[in-house]
Amino acid sequence: MILFPAIDLKDGQCVRLVHGLMDKATVFNDDPAAQARTFEAQGFAYLHLVDLNGAFEGRPVNAAAVEAILGAIHIPMQLGGGIRDLATIDMWLEKGVSRVIIGTAAVKNPKLVREACKLFPGRIAVGLDARDGKVAVEGWAEVSKLDVTDMARRFEDAGVATIIYTDISRDGAMTGLNIEATLALARAISTPVIASGGLSSIADLRALIEANEPGIEGAISGRALYDGRLDPAEALRVIAEAA
Repeated sequence: MILFPAIDLKDGQCVRLVHGLMDKATVFNDDPAAQARTFEAQGFAYLHLVDLNGAFEGRPVNAAAVEAILGAIHIPMQLGGGIRDLATIDMWLEKGVSRVIIGTAAVKNPKLVREACKLFPGRIAVGLDARDGKVAVEGWAEVSKLDVTDMARRFEDAGVATIIYTDISRDGAMTGLNIEATLALARAISTPVIASGGLSSIADLRALIEANEPGIEGAISGRALYDGRLDPAEALRVIAEAA
């Protein structure tokens, strides 16, 4: 299992939101590249990065910060936010991003996911963000009528590397992962699932590990790492011991 430390970019700064609301952003570091170096030094093996402005505007906005991070670290990185076409996907992969995350476009233009998976095998993830079980898009500003599991099943034969499942109601709220829903999704599809939204303690991490679900690739943690509720060394030790 991989624990992905998260860097969310807003106006060039490293922030965390609550429930995905842009007006509830807390700035944790005004130097995202320095934050990325810190995560790498702490022993994390893979970084999760989101261009929040890009998610709302439908195009890359924090490109300078992303490129600075790419130049600052050696570990792989997955990137989401504002990735809506093949040209943008190709650009980021060429610049060194290991895996791109297609969110809104996966819902509105599923053909893009299939085309991208054929062109860039193993390097395309789909981000499914849910509010009350329904997929949200446009930086979580709109909620569709699509069920998360039904949406995930649409890409079963596309070659998607992983599904990143976020429970919006828990994201940044420090209320714990929605383990039940995450496990249900992982058991319903063959694509690996990454849990996101609300991971707040070692207990959350242990619960996910102890579920022993082979379909879970890992989990993303943000605010808990920034405010000290989740100790990096202990978290990585718990994962290593369970391997």
